[in-house]
Amino acid sequence: MERAKRSDPDAWEALYRDAYTPLLTYAARRLNNREAADDAVSEAFARAYERIDRFTWRGGGVYAWLFGILRNVLLEAHRASARQIALGEHDQADLNPGPAEEVLALEEKDHVRAAFQRLPEDDRELLELRVVGGLAAKDTGAVLGRRPGAVRMAQSRALTCLRALMAEQYS
Repeated sequence: MERAKRSDPDAWEALYRDAYTPLLTYAARRLNNREAADDAVSEAFARAYERIDRFTWRGGGVYAWLFGILRNVLLEAHRASARQIALGEHDQADLNPGPAEEVLALEEKDHVRAAFQRLPEDDRELLELRVVGGLAAKDTGAVLGRRPGAVRMAQSRALTCLRALMAEQYS
């Protein structure tokens, strides 16, 4: 981060390469559109570059900081378009599959998506940050303004709710 603060292009390239795919996957799930997700990630990195001098090591570190910036970009996009956030079909063909995609492949994808869509928005966002984004509880807490223990408890409740919703679909 010190090198990035000094505008070292190699440091920014390394940060970009490391964080791009998880950020894009998170944004694509939130926006339901690959192009818009790519634009949102680009905007988040542009904002990070502009604000790097204000970055301080607290909470979750650089990845939580980047996810926090991206989250703000996404919230602004949602407010501007006045549409509800929904988990739906989007172009994932060229995204690297992550843990969520592996789980979806093992379960019946349509049933999981339908149950996931029925979760409250806060639960969906938390699970997207933890599972899709791969953030630790501490980092997710920094993004959402919660303590790590509260994040783990909320994740457990969200997963229990998701299981119940899935069971409803099979009965």
